[in-house]
Amino acid sequence: MIAKDIQETIPLATIAEPLAVRLSRNISKQRQALGLTQAQLAERLGIETETLSRFERGKNLPSLLKLESLAGVLFTTVGDLLSEESIVADDDAIAISSWLSRLSPEDKLFAKGMLKQLCGYLGGRGSGLLFSIPNESDCNDEKTEDKN
Repeated sequence: MIAKDIQETIPLATIAEPLAVRLSRNISKQRQALGLTQAQLAERLGIETETLSRFERGKNLPSLLKLESLAGVLFTTVGDLLSEESIVADDDAIAISSWLSRLSPEDKLFAKGMLKQLCGYLGGRGSGLLFSIPNESDCNDEKTEDKN
């Protein structure tokens, strides 16, 4: 496994340092936002924990293939991992996205609708229809409030 991990990394000396710092910071933040340990993430990626630790410390960079795998496991994009801006805008949104990703399309739609209704209810905008089964239009992000 170690020989394979070596082939999947690039020494820091061969790439610009700001990229390594940015990538390492974003990998670490995204992993932590999902509540994963380094060991858990490494296992999901099929790499050694030490290899992931090197990625997060900016000592080595993942190959493009491993970077793509990282993005998928972390529920983000390669672009976000390379971004200069922090990708962890809302830890709760990342956690909810992680939960929803494990559901079937029908269950995902139901869960999103229920969450939307629950948040509306708790926010004082409840319609009293807390347990109706939502349709897809109930789960979109468009605002439907009147502008007065």
